[in-house]
Amino acid sequence: MITTISKVDKRDARLSMAYIYVAFAALAIGGLMGLLQTLVRSGRLELPGGINYYEILTAHGVLLGLGLTTYFILGFQFAAISRTVGTLSTKARLSGWVGFLLMIIGTLFATTMILTNKATVLYTFYAPLQAHFLFYLGLTLLIVGSWVACGAMIATYIRWRKQNPGKPSPLLSFMVVTNSLMWIVCTLGVAGEVLFQLLPWSLGWVDTVNVLVSRTLFWYFGHPLVYFWLLPAYMAWYVIIPKIIGGRIFSDSLARLVFILFLLFSIPVGFHHQLTEPGINANWKFVQVILTFMVIIPSLMTAFSMFATFEMFGRLKGAKGLFGWLKKLPWKDARFLVPFIGMVAFVPAGAGGIINASNQMNQVVHNTIWVTGHFHLTVATTVVLTFFGISYWLIPHLTGRVFTKAMNRLAIFQAICWTIGMAIMSTSMHLEGLLGAPRRTAYTTYGDAAQALDWIPYQVAQAVGGSVLFLGIVLIIVIILNLAFFAPKGNQEFPVGEVAENAEKTPMVLENWKIWLTILVALILIAYTVPFADMIQNAPPGSKGFKLW
Repeated sequence: MITTISKVDKRDARLSMAYIYVAFAALAIGGLMGLLQTLVRSGRLELPGGINYYEILTAHGVLLGLGLTTYFILGFQFAAISRTVGTLSTKARLSGWVGFLLMIIGTLFATTMILTNKATVLYTFYAPLQAHFLFYLGLTLLIVGSWVACGAMIATYIRWRKQNPGKPSPLLSFMVVTNSLMWIVCTLGVAGEVLFQLLPWSLGWVDTVNVLVSRTLFWYFGHPLVYFWLLPAYMAWYVIIPKIIGGRIFSDSLARLVFILFLLFSIPVGFHHQLTEPGINANWKFVQVILTFMVIIPSLMTAFSMFATFEMFGRLKGAKGLFGWLKKLPWKDARFLVPFIGMVAFVPAGAGGIINASNQMNQVVHNTIWVTGHFHLTVATTVVLTFFGISYWLIPHLTGRVFTKAMNRLAIFQAICWTIGMAIMSTSMHLEGLLGAPRRTAYTTYGDAAQALDWIPYQVAQAVGGSVLFLGIVLIIVIILNLAFFAPKGNQEFPVGEVAENAEKTPMVLENWKIWLTILVALILIAYTVPFADMIQNAPPGSKGFKLW
């Protein structure tokens, strides 16, 4: 691996930090909405001033699911590109700022409409629930802005390839480009839905909307969105963690292959979110379920690679016995411990995902709060804890400060709070879901029905877990403010691991984008062309818009 650049340019650092500041502002507001949700759903709180439960549910989902994640990922990726393939060109940096500005305008539009109760359409903004057109316009600007930002990263990578013909690019930049390409391809679906269906419909230019098409376009985007969140965590696991622990990357080739497999198999699988949806032939659902299970392969390869890295490091330090290497890992370093907790959480999270994608088992848990529990285990634990771990070295590196021992101790305490809170909340959601409790509903006993009364203790547990989690949010905001503005001045390393000396040479075919993008397009066409044409040719009656709030 080529690692000649050790410091992110100050101008690029300011760009990265702009995105990261917005990410944590979204966490603060969206996290408060999450706390209120759990308290309302437990029956312990009534919202004042006419604020309704579904309003804060939408705010929580959009601000955290789209705001926190997208802004943090783009900020991290800009820093990673600048660190590994060189300072951004003036044009690329300007594009980064243009993308940021578009995203900010879009976020303000969407958030304002949500907080004024004019876009209470839940996180998935499903038709026929109809929001104010500014909500949809805001989402459009958010997506277009992210395309501009990703374009700037890809252009910087292409510049490096031209300057270094025949050489494999730095692994971290390759990963950034893979994730950016996946984002651009998958957001074409939701952009099409918003631009050609929801926006004209909300403006009154058309009377009805094809609900089946709109949901299909949403889930074309909705599932790879999860991998857009997850792959930056994988970047940290594969490239950053080995350097932090003092080890080496197990295999550059394996890491690149994993990212290529995620690119290929994460997009043509949206139908597994629509297994109970009428209007889609069961055979096509089956095809996409099979493709969904293909994603298990790179996940298992990642688990193998990570634990191989840990064991190699431990053996070099003299570890004995089957698991003696575990004792050699730096458990007191938050930059390692926090992402490691995220890795462990991915084991039950991945198992839950397999259940959700399975035809028969999906019938049991579909539209229950089990799915919400799975989502919080996958994204809010695995991904978010890894993002916190990244922040502990990235933010001080970008702001010219250091991660002190006091902040390290606070970060470990924060991670413990987060883990306990999420364990309580997510577990109770899973169990309540198995008892049939629906998701996306405010507190109700359904006329004191016996089955509904059985759900209440689990909802109280979710409020307890949510309260502990909110403490975790307060703590992480304190840490982030310290690292950005108050920590001592100094030089914090941007750790980039090197590949093990005896690893196989990286084959250049892994970086031949013509091959991989051709295969990706072919898979998408196979999975979607016929069923999508059927949805158009045999379209159900269009639906008018509904506003149930």
